[in-house]
Amino acid sequence: MNPARVERIRDLLTQALSPVSLDVSDDSHRHAGHAGARGGQGHFGVDIVSAAFAGKLPLARHRLVYAALGGMMQTDIHALAIRARTPDEAA
Repeated sequence: MNPARVERIRDLLTQALSPVSLDVSDDSHRHAGHAGARGGQGHFGVDIVSAAFAGKLPLARHRLVYAALGGMMQTDIHALAIRARTPDEAA
């Protein structure tokens, strides 16, 4: 587990998407020995609820998350499971 990475992911997503709800999990321990894990990158999960996703298809929502994480997608994150919903969808 890497609490610093989780916190960085949380900070970047909060700054970019102003979520009303955000849960970030580090699932790296489940992938020990995997190629990305050997390289030092992690496996993470994001459950995010934001008005920024309104009117956007799932692919566009994922692109917003990837854009918010920027360079972390190349340096720190090997795999990212994303659940991106609007506040209405989460209700």
